[in-house]
This record gives sequence, structure tokens and C-alpha cells, in this order.
Amino acid sequence: MYVEAIAPSRIDLAGGTLDIYPLHLFEEGGITVNIGTDVSSRVRITPLAEPGVYIRSVDTGAEQSAPNIEALELGGPLDLVARLLKFYAPATGVDVETENRAPRGSGLGASSSLLIALSGALNELNGLGLDGETMIRYGADLEAQNIRIPTGKQDYYAAYYGGVSAIHWGIRQNDVRKLLVSEETVSTLERRLILSFTGISHFSGASNWDMLRNYIENSGSTRENMRAISETAHDMAAVLQNADFDGFPQVLDREWQNRRRMAEGVTTPEIDAMMAAARSAGAMASKICGAGGGGCMITFVEEGAQEAVKAALVSHGARPIPYRISRGGLQVRRGE
Repeated sequence: MYVEAIAPSRIDLAGGTLDIYPLHLFEEGGITVNIGTDVSSRVRITPLAEPGVYIRSVDTGAEQSAPNIEALELGGPLDLVARLLKFYAPATGVDVETENRAPRGSGLGASSSLLIALSGALNELNGLGLDGETMIRYGADLEAQNIRIPTGKQDYYAAYYGGVSAIHWGIRQNDVRKLLVSEETVSTLERRLILSFTGISHFSGASNWDMLRNYIENSGSTRENMRAISETAHDMAAVLQNADFDGFPQVLDREWQNRRRMAEGVTTPEIDAMMAAARSAGAMASKICGAGGGGCMITFVEEGAQEAVKAALVSHGARPIPYRISRGGLQVRRGE
């Protein structure tokens, strides 16, 4: 018997950084808009008769083992997986296989996607019956211990719920509201929004910390820019709620302009050249995913311009990534 779980990774559209506590409290009524995609993470857990623990990552080749859960060491390349196993503490020995489809340093929240997949699998294996909000809360705290920097929560929501959503950050609770609900509108966005990897890896934690610190210290125009990000996120939710694909690229471009003003290094000359080439080929707006500095990029194009834009991106070093918008979120199943 085994338990397998698959969780989407996310494309952030607007309102990123507001998902970091306590920024959404400072900017009252903050929301984040994102998309769950099938560039997913997969986990398979096989219970063992003996108490040993065996972990292997298909995509990185990293492996770790221990005679039992208690002896599992932290701090290695599989630290996040080890932390979750120690926290959920399965009653038997386990063989754990993990896989991320997203490129390393993609800015698609791959580690959070993996975390939700593993949480879902362990929840099923242990028969805990935890709901999504509880797994998200546990996961955010465990990942903060892993990276030693404040974490945002939007990635976990996309991984658990999937689809095109606005996450409303609140005090009593966070509310997830679906934006595009018809297959026709989801397919239109999927068709016209190109995902590509710039070839430049990034580490979002450092950029997020810079933004949080600058906000608290009221450095430069950080607070003004964060307010603009919050307003743009509400506008993004509105255009998607109305399936307004004429207004969408304008709001997406505004989000990118807000983002690049937030901290040094959000964009680079190479990224700017890729976006300019895409625009010349028929792109209407582009934006780097995550905190910026590299990783993946999204590009919204005119109907019929997809292939020309992809060719322009490739000519400047980017690699288009095939994807679908996930119609659902976390999937967990038992098998034999």
C-alpha cells in the first residue's frame, strides 16, 4: 500500500508580498491573486514493516535515511521533507519519494507545493482528518523554520485549492474566492498566458525580507509602492471576475511596474530585454513570477501571437514551459 499526493504550483498575478505576515495587516483589506498550475509536485509514501526512514528526490537526486523518525537529521538538502516527517511522525517506517516539475529557482512556489503534497499524504497516512487551513498554517511555520526568513502564504493556497483565485487576508480567517469559473474563460487565459523560464535562478526569501524590512523602516517609497500593489491586486480580481481580457494586460503591466520599484534586483537587463522582445512579437504585458530577480516569467499575448512570442523569448534565452491551469487543488489517493 502507498499514499500518493499531487499539488499544483502557482503563478502569481498580483498582490504578492501582501501574503507575508504582517504586511496584509498594515495594508488593511489586502488580497493576492494567483493561479494553480499543473507544473506540480508529487509525493509517494510507502509504509514499511521496519522503523527506517528513506527519502529520495527524483528531480534533484538527493537522498536521506535514518533508522527511525526521531533520528532523522535536519539541515540537509531535504530539510523541509525531514521537518514535515518529524512533525507528522508516522507510526511506521516510511519510504518517501518526492518530485518537483518546476525548474529549480523558478519562482513558482515549488517548495510550498511540495510541502502541501507531503502534508496531504501524511494527513491521509496518519488518518488525521486535518482541513486545508490547518495544513497551510502548519506548513507555513515549518517552512519558516526551514528558510529562516518570514514566509508568505499564497503558494500554499494555490497548492491546496488550485484554480484562479483571490485570497483575501483577514484577521479571523483568510477567504479564497474563485474568479474564473467557466471552462471557456479558464481556457482563454490558459491559451493567452505564456509561462517561460528565464534561465536565471533566484531566491525569493531574501527579496521578500528586503521588502518587509523596508516597509517597517519606512524606507524610501516602499509603503507607497505597497499600497499601489494592494490597489492593483483588487483591480486584478475585478478584471478576472468579469473575464475582462482587454483590461487584464493593463493591470498585469501595472503590477509589474509596481513590483520592479519595490526593491533592487527585481528586474535585470536580461529580463528587460526578454520582455521587450516579447512585446515586439505581439505580447501585451509581462511579469516575473515570485519576488523577482529571475525564475519564471508570464507573458500575456494577443490572440494568434503565441508562437511568435515564444520564438522571441527563446531567442533571448528563455524556455517556454507547457502548462495547464489546474481545475482542482490537492489530490490524494491510496494505491497498491
